[in-house]
Amino acid sequence: MPPTEDLAAKIDQASEAGEQFAKLYYETYDKKRHMLNKLYLDTATMVWNGNGLSGLENIQKYLEGLPVTEHRMESLDCQPISDKVSGGQFSIIVKTYGTVKYQNRKSKTFHQNFMLTSQNNVWKVVSDSFRFQD
Repeated sequence: MPPTEDLAAKIDQASEAGEQFAKLYYETYDKKRHMLNKLYLDTATMVWNGNGLSGLENIQKYLEGLPVTEHRMESLDCQPISDKVSGGQFSIIVKTYGTVKYQNRKSKTFHQNFMLTSQNNVWKVVSDSFRFQD
């Protein structure tokens, strides 16, 4: 059964927003990491290679402690989250796959999943999960 017009519009919006967000996220991460806090909710959670973090301040501190990086996104998938699950708040899932090179180290493959919600017409990270593919 083909998606309804409303669902098709949400899928298109999720794809466009997710692509724009991912580009902004990795550019900010690599070049202006101190500004990443603008992309997360105050109550955001993160799991970074099995290390759980909660709250914007803890996430920012952790990310700023990592070495200088250069991300290369190889693929991206985005989809809307059902209104039934998100309480009517338009939210999306963004999944990325790529490589990251840390200063003075070989590149590593990674995947990352974001749950985003719109807050005052700005996409914010609710949940972030990053994992190396070793």
